[in-house]
Amino acid sequence: MKEITKFIFTVVTTILLFSNSAIAATDIVKIDGSSTVYPITEAVAEEFQIETGIKVTVGVSGTGGGFKKFCRGDTVISNASRPIKPNEIKKCKEAGIDFIEIPIAFDAITIVVNKRNDWAKEMTPAELKKAWEPLAQSKITKWSQVRDSWPDVPLKLYGPGADSGTFDYFTESIVGESKAIRGDFTASEDDNVLVQGVSGDKGGLGYFGLAYFNENKNKLDAVAIKNGKGKFIVPSLKTVMDGSYNPLSRPLFIYLNASKAAFDPNVKKFIDFYLKHAAVLSTEVGYIPFSKSEYAAITNHYKTLKTGTAFKKPAIGLSVQQMLDLSSSNQ
Repeated sequence: MKEITKFIFTVVTTILLFSNSAIAATDIVKIDGSSTVYPITEAVAEEFQIETGIKVTVGVSGTGGGFKKFCRGDTVISNASRPIKPNEIKKCKEAGIDFIEIPIAFDAITIVVNKRNDWAKEMTPAELKKAWEPLAQSKITKWSQVRDSWPDVPLKLYGPGADSGTFDYFTESIVGESKAIRGDFTASEDDNVLVQGVSGDKGGLGYFGLAYFNENKNKLDAVAIKNGKGKFIVPSLKTVMDGSYNPLSRPLFIYLNASKAAFDPNVKKFIDFYLKHAAVLSTEVGYIPFSKSEYAAITNHYKTLKTGTAFKKPAIGLSVQQMLDLSSSNQ
């Protein structure tokens, strides 16, 4: 009888311990990933900590670096400037991590030049490809080689590193293949390094998110890019929302650890706070918010805890509703 009682006590204790650990609040909400999404998430984190006192840490490892940590279970939220890839999904699955994909705002990859550059006010996607494609390495070294009428100023390139989602999106939309790019350029996951590089080099050409350009427009100029209708368009709130700045407009995401989103009260509070304030705070830091109805649909998608991604393969130009519908149907 004593042995049976002892056994029951052990089982009950184990169940209680498991139950308590399953619903215990995370002391620190850990986030990492995209440098592009960082300004939005950091702004949300600051406001959230002021209101709740719950600590949030936001790292900047790039989208790829962030997913490595997320799929190891080191973080509960991953910032991403591109959709999760099949190999990353596989790693998460192997670690027993289900995820919820949440689009949070639009961004415009902004092509930037030095303030002293008085020739490259406009560029075509074909000219960008000519400057950045793998075949250009050690061959296209002057601006005059990109367009005959431009001067013989040395062409110095600055861009995100291979762990960056911005890097992936740029190579897919401009070069036509993910990660296909020349190797002789200055690469950094820190957008501030890119700003310093282009602003200090008359022949500098670089690219990064719109928010970083808006923060540094006194140091850099944005280049107008030829869109699908043949018009040269500069990125802005208006041109991204009306769809005229293409093909370099793209959605930004956060990825949520589904079990934490479902059971951890502090994580749930943070995500609720994020979605409630995403429109205002994304605008404040220089990105383009979705509409109220789109945020309502995103919030509903999150609350149903539907896991998976809308992007089984690279896709450009999906609406918010299409992303949510595809994510739901891909479970």
